[in-house]
Amino acid sequence: MTEMDNVDAPDFARRAAENQSRLRERPPAQYNFIVCGAGSSGSVVARRLAENPDVDVLLVEAGGDDEAKAVLDPSLWPLNLGSERDWGFQTTPNPHLDGRTLSMSMGKGLGGGSSINVMVWARGHRSDWDFFAEESGDPAWGYPSVLDIYRRIENWQGKPDPHYRGTSGPVWVQPARDPSPVALALLDAATEIGIPRFDHPNGAMMEGAGGVALSDMLVRDGRRHSLFRAYARPWMDRPNLTVLTGTTVRRVLFEGRRAVGIEVVRDGQISRICASAEVILSLGAIHTPKVLMYSGIGDAPELGRYGIPVIQHLPGVGANLQDHTAFCCIWEYRDAIAPRNNGSEAKLYWKTRPDLESPDLLFCQVEFPVPSERTAARAVPAQGWTMFAGLARPSSRGRLRLTGSDPLSAIEIDANTLSDPRDMEAALACVELCRELGNAQAFRPLVTGEALPGPLKGEAMKQFVRESAVTYWHQSCTAKMGRDAMSVVDASLNVYRIEGLRIADASIMPRVTTGNTQAPCAVIGERAAGMIRQTYGL
Repeated sequence: MTEMDNVDAPDFARRAAENQSRLRERPPAQYNFIVCGAGSSGSVVARRLAENPDVDVLLVEAGGDDEAKAVLDPSLWPLNLGSERDWGFQTTPNPHLDGRTLSMSMGKGLGGGSSINVMVWARGHRSDWDFFAEESGDPAWGYPSVLDIYRRIENWQGKPDPHYRGTSGPVWVQPARDPSPVALALLDAATEIGIPRFDHPNGAMMEGAGGVALSDMLVRDGRRHSLFRAYARPWMDRPNLTVLTGTTVRRVLFEGRRAVGIEVVRDGQISRICASAEVILSLGAIHTPKVLMYSGIGDAPELGRYGIPVIQHLPGVGANLQDHTAFCCIWEYRDAIAPRNNGSEAKLYWKTRPDLESPDLLFCQVEFPVPSERTAARAVPAQGWTMFAGLARPSSRGRLRLTGSDPLSAIEIDANTLSDPRDMEAALACVELCRELGNAQAFRPLVTGEALPGPLKGEAMKQFVRESAVTYWHQSCTAKMGRDAMSVVDASLNVYRIEGLRIADASIMPRVTTGNTQAPCAVIGERAAGMIRQTYGL
């Protein structure tokens, strides 16, 4: 019986629930490892460490379980946005977006973002991983090593491609099944204008200039296959993995400069949980730096504003915030076409200039209208499709700041979107490429015409860019890996000059990867777990 068969067995849920109840009732005096956050990286770390039966692992999650129709039904993912499974972050008003604030959804619950996102599996570009290797000084972060990790972790269900794809790993990856005519039209439209088409978007396509392909997605037997379900859930009937939901991490606890546990709030009560070996923060690019700062690790003047004793001055904590920004162009259908699968079945990457080494634009086709709160007033059609397209390599950088002395205080998110003039230049090129694709011959049987933005010029098009800009929900880079003064972790993901504390999530990225960040977060989790196991001989 395979692991997936075991999890799908009728009595697995009962066994897992009974086991977790026993573990919570009789917790050990201390765990060997505490993993904070059951998202796309934390689920991987917890599972890989718990594969050693002699190791006690605690996986802590602020949200609840993932047993909800809106989570498991791929077509219902938009219902998670703004729900109790969404942290519901808002940025500060941005002068570069005419004072707009942006909603930054992030997953709250088992699976984290992988339980509320669009389920797209995008590995990143070869140049992303080579940049990670250069910044960290460790070639094991480079593309050849990462390609090997992807082959090991994937259970690929598409056309065989053994050089790029694996078929025996825990992560069920499949191409869009029976895709919508509008997804197939994008493939043809791209071919019309000279963009090459590939069998899938996670191989040769992301070693060069880019291209177009049907999306890879984490959907199995018609249900979302989150990274929690791929990695951690199959281990919940084991005696050495405790999964604690409804538990918010307030700060890391130290003896001297060594992390020895965490302080949490659960059911309104504050308590301490001890770790004998390490604490791993996998809380995402907003909460990981927030917890670091309230633990005394960050920019000393920032901590001093709220009387937080400084354990280690690291000015890069909360800095370097990056995200992919999208500009939504919309076409009206001739006849309504119901979304299929996850409603986003085609991917395209391309360049604003031919001299660039790799794609700097990211396109996800969405099979329904997606206006911003501003462009919703511009006569959006009731039935249509959206080119959810944006900047894969943004030049703008944001920052996180504390707002109070209580660890549960809100965090200030200054995304600083479009603050760098190069991003507006790239955005204008992005929108024009969207219009060229959407108005190609391939779409004419399906649409009556372009609804947004239309043939705007000059300042009018810039205004559309400012009004249409929304986040891709790919917040990252706020505790970056590297070797300069603004770096927070080293190549092994250890927090600089601190013992027993690592970070494994999108916050360690030196720059945001080209494409959706879920798959790179799985790699970060695999790398972190591998290095921890090597350190302790597990």
